[in-house]
Amino acid sequence: MYHQPVLKNRRTLLERAEKFISDIYFTDCNLRGRLFGDIHPLESISVLLSEKRILYSEAIQLNFQPCKVGDTFGPTWWTCWFKVVLKIPEAWRGKEVHLRWESDGEGMVWRDQQPVQGLTKEGEKTSYVLTDLHVLISIFSITLYVELACNGLFGAGKGSMIAAPDPNRKFTLQKAELVVFNRDVRELLTDFEMLVDIVKILEGEQRGFQALFTANEMVNLCDPANPSSFAAARSLAQKFFAQKNGESQHVVHAMGHCHIDSAWLWPYEETIRKCARSWVTVIKLMENNPEFVFTCSQAQQFQWVKSWYPNLFSEIKQFVQKGQFIPVGGTWVEMDGNLPSGESMVRQFLHGQNFFKDEFAHYCKEFWLPDTFGYSAQLPQIMKGCGISRFLTQKISWNLVNTFPHNTFFWEGVDGTHVLTHFPPGNSYEMKGKVEDLINTVKNNKDKGRANHSGFLFGFGDGGGGPTQLMLDRLQRVRDTDCLPKVQMSSPDVLFSQLESDSSLLCTWVGELFLELHNGTYTTQAKIKLGNRQCEALLHDVEVASCLALCKTDSFKYPACKLQELWRLLLLNQFHDVIPGSCIEMVVEDALKYYDEIRTTGSRLLLAACDSLGSTPGKGAGSSMAVLNTLPWERTEVISLPADDPQTRLGWVPFVIQVDGTIMMENGLLKATIDQTGRLMSLLLLQTNRETIFEGCLGNQFTLFDDVPLYWDAWDVMDYHLQTRKPVIEVIEPAKVVRSGTHQGSVSFSLRISGKSTIRQEIVLDACCPYVKFNTQVDWEESHKFLKVEFPVQVRSPNATYEIQFGHLQRPTHRNTSWDWARFEVWGHKWADLSEHGFGVALLNDSKYGYSIHENIMTLSLLRAPKAPDVNADMGHHNFTYALMPHTGPFQDALVIQYAYNLNFPLHVFHGVISEPWSAFSVNSPAVILETVKQAESRENALLIRLYESHGSSVTTTLSTSLPLHKAWHCDLLERPDSIIPVSKTTSGISLTFKPFQIRSLLLIIK
Repeated sequence: MYHQPVLKNRRTLLERAEKFISDIYFTDCNLRGRLFGDIHPLESISVLLSEKRILYSEAIQLNFQPCKVGDTFGPTWWTCWFKVVLKIPEAWRGKEVHLRWESDGEGMVWRDQQPVQGLTKEGEKTSYVLTDLHVLISIFSITLYVELACNGLFGAGKGSMIAAPDPNRKFTLQKAELVVFNRDVRELLTDFEMLVDIVKILEGEQRGFQALFTANEMVNLCDPANPSSFAAARSLAQKFFAQKNGESQHVVHAMGHCHIDSAWLWPYEETIRKCARSWVTVIKLMENNPEFVFTCSQAQQFQWVKSWYPNLFSEIKQFVQKGQFIPVGGTWVEMDGNLPSGESMVRQFLHGQNFFKDEFAHYCKEFWLPDTFGYSAQLPQIMKGCGISRFLTQKISWNLVNTFPHNTFFWEGVDGTHVLTHFPPGNSYEMKGKVEDLINTVKNNKDKGRANHSGFLFGFGDGGGGPTQLMLDRLQRVRDTDCLPKVQMSSPDVLFSQLESDSSLLCTWVGELFLELHNGTYTTQAKIKLGNRQCEALLHDVEVASCLALCKTDSFKYPACKLQELWRLLLLNQFHDVIPGSCIEMVVEDALKYYDEIRTTGSRLLLAACDSLGSTPGKGAGSSMAVLNTLPWERTEVISLPADDPQTRLGWVPFVIQVDGTIMMENGLLKATIDQTGRLMSLLLLQTNRETIFEGCLGNQFTLFDDVPLYWDAWDVMDYHLQTRKPVIEVIEPAKVVRSGTHQGSVSFSLRISGKSTIRQEIVLDACCPYVKFNTQVDWEESHKFLKVEFPVQVRSPNATYEIQFGHLQRPTHRNTSWDWARFEVWGHKWADLSEHGFGVALLNDSKYGYSIHENIMTLSLLRAPKAPDVNADMGHHNFTYALMPHTGPFQDALVIQYAYNLNFPLHVFHGVISEPWSAFSVNSPAVILETVKQAESRENALLIRLYESHGSSVTTTLSTSLPLHKAWHCDLLERPDSIIPVSKTTSGISLTFKPFQIRSLLLIIK
């Protein structure tokens, strides 16, 4: 009697199963080769090629030309519209029929005038279901349209994904045909794939061998040519998958996800179509899988779809109501977590949360920012102020040096606010539902024993795409399978509720979440950084001036709608691949165009408000020139006036030119000595005769570094670049006096960086000004170089202080530990300070964000020259200003914060008749900054006032106003009144108490 041999060789059995489902080997006789049945050609296919992205309604009116499979189309960024006429053979009635479509471009099927599915080969979506087994249609002749973008899921990089796009690339139609899809083969293939993966991942474990022998027996039972044999094989798989876990097994909360960069390796316009392609496919999955849950962030993208695809947006709203399509994040875009100002971050939430509330009737509960390059220590307070106490990201898993110690923890911000934070341990926001993803989620969890639930985000991302039916099928099979975590289709609310219910053992991380990678993004694309800083300041000034005009002039109309448009453009450009500069040249051009639009319209709005203020009738002659100060403290500054205007003499800036060509200038506060190359030989603080520049060293030293990262060109600057320092010392034009003997003195000089690049600088010392300004022009034509400026100072301190959103924090100036060393390049906003007891030096700037303060050398990063993904990044002419401010005592008492504001918010001189100076608001404590004055979102007769404590102290202060105040309420950052906290009014104003770095908002009702 024959006995079947028992085989024990793992390798042969594993490879047998792999070959049985291979799409390369033995497809003539294996199971994979039976996935598709009969094939039938299309009746006809024709094409329309357009340089621009055109609407469906426009495209179908134009002339289509015949084409065929194998034809190429393009070039890059063009659009092809295909008209597809097909006829399903009568013999296929009752079978599942697909349009199989393969191309290296991104496609979307249109049927009955509506988009119905994305078709992207890179996103594993290459067929559109025309019929299924449950619907027998009588109309077998169908006309479809396929809109094809001439770009891939990740753009069109020439030679590598992040390379600059190839403008001449052509895209090929590789397949276009009708096929019979064998659903039973697909189900069996999924069983095999999951079992084979278990064998590989659980190598050497009992459960892995059980999967191996199960798969082998299934091969024995399954005859690919005989579908009747499939049931027995599937029964074995189902028996294996049905063997359950114990009660203590880790629970994975699976959520569909489709991270779509609002711009990156493709322009903003293409993102609109990416959203449609991805989301219409998600809707189709929801119709077929009622348990499927999908999370989606970025109000801007919802707004795009609402505007361009209104029917799709209506469908999305229906599934939002069903609880399947879940808006998350609460922000306008997934912004950069470092560079936007504090007020910009508030506006991200304000615009985002209001959009979600208006469209979907609820605010988001979770802040969702999986792919940005670090997270400010002020974010927890901003989140809480916007009604959010939960945070999800995973980018810190990219750390180059140190492994972050937690996945689930409480994050404590700079003010002491706590938010529950979760990093999905799978270390990805685009998992595929595979066994490896599930095992990694458990294995990588750094809070084992403290947290037994984890998020699991699945779906193609970055360039869109989203989940597939195959991913859902994979997860369905292993919902509760021995030796794998339990899997449940879930939502962010369910996940965080579980984490909250068992949070007693969770650890707390205090301070910023610093990403030890991508620190070149603090400097790349300097014109974007400049545009962001200037437009943030301009919109601030427009709001302040408009509020004053609103309160002073009955006829003035606050430009709320126009300001909303401008703010949303600014917020869009703060997306985490735009403001960091890690985007292609087309995106840079769009971003700069948006900044120009903000500048043009914002300047017009500011002028209109000033004209309204300046036309106020008054007693007496007044003056034809007026000055608007949008900051809440008095300022004494040098400003430019018309030549015939009488000038107030603030003081003199005398010069001494020595025999060796060095130049000395002083203003009563500072005395600067400048050598022929423009370097500071000395900077004396005259009050104490204290020298700022370290003995034997020179300040304002430009330095050039080689800047070749390991891969991420626009993103990364590596630590080894510090070993390539080269001082810039070649003089084109030696230092010379430009202005002297007046209220402003200046010295100019120029240097040669290389044969292609030059620096021209004017060093300015104003009367009564406590800092030296360096107005700088650079013509920059370098490749993989990094330009910085250094100031070695007479200060010794283990920590330096950097401004962040609504506050500041300290970072080490030494490199004792790997955590210290990893911060060799850090970010800050308008100022950084290095102080010892009694003396310090602040470095101010008007548009820079990258700093390095090591030991006593203060360095400001100026320009980079990466070549990917924008080959022309930062090339051209640049203007920027930085300043050096020595001071006695703590930087808080020296008003460093206020002077940095002054540098970034210049006084506005305009023609107008002002009878006498007046002030709308003042705060009697220098620790409290009045940051924002704007019209309230939903109350035309109310102003929103935002203040924050800037020193890191507990303080009580009084907000005074000359405006006719009727009522006042505390409110949150979404401007919802808080009746619990009473407003304390005194005869001099509103009394306010602040904790360190606390943000407070008030609603003031004006009579």
